[in-house]
Amino acid sequence: MSKTAFIPNVPGKSEDDFAISATAKMSGYRRFYGVLKVVRTTDGRVLFPFDGAPELGPHATRPEAIAAAQVYGEHIVTSDLARPEL
Repeated sequence: MSKTAFIPNVPGKSEDDFAISATAKMSGYRRFYGVLKVVRTTDGRVLFPFDGAPELGPHATRPEAIAAAQVYGEHIVTSDLARPEL
């Protein structure tokens, strides 16, 4: 038998129910892209990245790319709190 267990979707109730990881990568000369991962910790669902997710950049500096990724992650959290993706 498989040891796969069903985990029900549990919407987050506050910003504390999400984990945001924002970093940056360099692509080419002075072209930085934000790298973002947003996970809803109540059920482990990865909200970003997803198939067809937009690229976060290019930006001129690494701090700009990280800041842009962080802002986009906060937007995803706010949107999921308003209308949970189940």
